[in-house]
Amino acid sequence: MNAIHNSGLASVPAVTQYLRAAAACGVDYAPLLSRAGIDPETLQDNTKHVSAQSLETLLALLVEASGDRCFGLHSAQFVEPASYSVLGYISMNCSTLRMIQAKLPIYEKIVGDMGVTSVDVADGFALQRWSCQFTDPVARQHEIECVLASWCLFSRRFLNFEGWHSIWFEHSGPAESKLLDDYTELFGCEVFFNQPASGLRFAENTLDEVFPQANEQLLQTLLDHATTLLSGLDNHKSIADQTKNLLRLVLKNQTPSSQIIADMLGISSRTLHRRLDDEGTCYKELLNQLRLELALYYLQTTNLSIGSIAHQLGYAEARSFHRGFKQWTGRSPGWYRS
Repeated sequence: MNAIHNSGLASVPAVTQYLRAAAACGVDYAPLLSRAGIDPETLQDNTKHVSAQSLETLLALLVEASGDRCFGLHSAQFVEPASYSVLGYISMNCSTLRMIQAKLPIYEKIVGDMGVTSVDVADGFALQRWSCQFTDPVARQHEIECVLASWCLFSRRFLNFEGWHSIWFEHSGPAESKLLDDYTELFGCEVFFNQPASGLRFAENTLDEVFPQANEQLLQTLLDHATTLLSGLDNHKSIADQTKNLLRLVLKNQTPSSQIIADMLGISSRTLHRRLDDEGTCYKELLNQLRLELALYYLQTTNLSIGSIAHQLGYAEARSFHRGFKQWTGRSPGWYRS
């Protein structure tokens, strides 16, 4: 087994999905949990996390014990909204696929640090790609297959969306035609291996198809809860990451100040500025980064007025937002939206 360098976290629901698949294969996974350094008591609380390294080790062990060369792919059958923690319910209450994709890079670390989602749009198609952080080749392949297959089944079951054009995998496919049939049957579309990236490809015009089950009021409650969860996951993160995530929590409620963030971190404002300087950044730079990130999201995916967006970003008046946005992008918010 290759050396593992992922020092992040993995949510208990992410672990549980694999354990349910292992149990279906008749695997006694208790000794494997011990070998992976996972306390079974931790798995009784869906709000907790284990190390991503432990999940990577466990997944490789489960694949071997199951004897299933498509273990990751088949594990997707056990996906449910809770598999993604609060992010699953956030996705169910977003109005479009574009809105979901805007949320994923912000909140997916609640599920874990196993990989990073991004979206590439070109030639009328969008590729929702996932870059796995695992280094063990067995665990990496099965994790990628589980993630993409879970996305597909989650969308089909809970979003009533089946608009995938094709599936891309960066690794090679199985030689046996019977196993290849498993991929085609699950995804319901063409599956390509040895691609430049792993992801789900679909027509760009499906990004804005409206999901009828979306609930905007519930979505906001879930986002607030997710932001609170994020702030609790950052104890092992840099002070810059902690600051940025705390800013997400307070930005729309009050004019943010370094003193407010320092109080939330339990340190003095002077110490906060010094530690940010040690990391090569500053409070104002982080605040501007976050404001730009959120501004682009609101302008792209919502119908909020410019004044409402300014309020969401913690500005006392819209003209301050106009001035800041133009400094960051060289354009006005209205020009960018149009």
